[in-house]
Amino acid sequence: MAKQSKYVELSLFPEEDFSIPKDTDHDEDEGHESAESHEYDLTALFERLSQSAFRSRFHLSKKDKEYIAQKGLHTIRKHAEDFVAKRLAPAMIPNDGKQTPMRGHPVFIAQHATGCCCRGCFYKWHHIPAGRQLTAEEQRYAVSVLMTWIERQLA
Repeated sequence: MAKQSKYVELSLFPEEDFSIPKDTDHDEDEGHESAESHEYDLTALFERLSQSAFRSRFHLSKKDKEYIAQKGLHTIRKHAEDFVAKRLAPAMIPNDGKQTPMRGHPVFIAQHATGCCCRGCFYKWHHIPAGRQLTAEEQRYAVSVLMTWIERQLA
């Protein structure tokens, strides 16, 4: 009997036509949108998160802040986009609820602090249901939430 892998690689956006190869970096000025080009009113969300004893205990460490300073926010955003696409966006995540480490990268901390760590928490905090792939817009929203939390931690 073959052993199942922990992560399932899925085509995240089969309904969309992307003419850019997966490993190619691109800028907004080439006609492709990134999470940076979208703004969301996250005031109510962050107010609710601040009321949660669990969510509000997360903070970036000095080491996390140094890592961000070394890499830059643009690179951290790219990491967030990658983590969301691979660990949050798929319809079925075999290890859902356990896929996001509690430390090791600033985005992981942000995911727990904002309820973007698994599909169960994502539904509870952001009202986006599990059991289906996240749309490109939902992924941009998740990245925006993560980056807003990180930027608030740096301020």
